[in-house]
Amino acid sequence: MTANQELRPRGVAYLTQMFGDGAAEALISDMDGLCPDFAEMSIEWALGGIACRPGLDPVVRELVVIASCVTLGHPVTQLRAHTQAALRAGATREQIIEAILQLMFYAGGAAVRNALVAVKDILNGSAT
Repeated sequence: MTANQELRPRGVAYLTQMFGDGAAEALISDMDGLCPDFAEMSIEWALGGIACRPGLDPVVRELVVIASCVTLGHPVTQLRAHTQAALRAGATREQIIEAILQLMFYAGGAAVRNALVAVKDILNGSAT
């Protein structure tokens, strides 16, 4: 896959801003030897293309992703990463909890409970 010279740098910058130094390299490393195109598509299209669009501030964007993870019920790794990114973007603990609680009737009590437990250490400031 050929790198998009406009979207890739924006995607890498967004990853660094929201997830810290080395985030792009970690994503690429996760897919090394398996599906490198997934990492490149994520960096270019999802992050450099969609996440960098105007219209939503980073906190709202991260709360939307958190809600999606809760509703799906299984992307715990992504839920935790985006909870940390939301905090980094300026979201409060209460905003994140309320965004998750909002899904009680849409995703179900089990999904909400599991999400809250999955991010408890992050929200309580004891995540590693």
